[in-house]
Amino acid sequence: MSMNLQISRTLALKNNVRMNSSKQTVSEEAMQQEWLEIQAAQKNPALFQPLYVRYYEGIFRYIYRRTANESLAADLSSQVFLKAMQKLGSYTFKGVPFSAWLYRIASNEITQYYRNHSKNRVVSVEESHIEDIVDEINDEDKTQLKAAMISALDYLKPKDLEIIELRFFEQRPFKEIADILGITESNAKVKTYRILEKLKKIIASRPI
Repeated sequence: MSMNLQISRTLALKNNVRMNSSKQTVSEEAMQQEWLEIQAAQKNPALFQPLYVRYYEGIFRYIYRRTANESLAADLSSQVFLKAMQKLGSYTFKGVPFSAWLYRIASNEITQYYRNHSKNRVVSVEESHIEDIVDEINDEDKTQLKAAMISALDYLKPKDLEIIELRFFEQRPFKEIADILGITESNAKVKTYRILEKLKKIIASRPI
């Protein structure tokens, strides 16, 4: 394992459980309307409730995939929305969905939890996820590549692994990945394909 990682990772194989996030393109009009809701909630915290209801399930699923613990996911989700309410006054609209800001808070909460508790980082993987990565790499020997892919994931840096999770495990479009990570859509694409090349090199250097 790469020595610069602060955590190890447990790969949870979940062949029978699919937790695909509900994703849709958010129009400019919808974001502007939501910004009005946020501004109202900044003045009156009680008006944050519709935002909470709208995004709780998505945040919970995001966290659950990275913890494989329902109780922990619920606790961290509560922390996410508590911090969101506390920081709402400083939130400004930057042309991306409000959910992207919530996912960034969730990512930070997950990272902080594992850092504080020195526990294994959970990566929830389905067989179809590995197949998607292999198909994207388009290697001729797909059977061998699939067999080596799970262990290869353990050598990725945390930020690289996060992109693989968002793109291949949660099937998010590049635009949404870019919004969550605070980068451009083209940068999200470039980073993804660089990571795929990195995985190929890791596998090549560690023959089965």
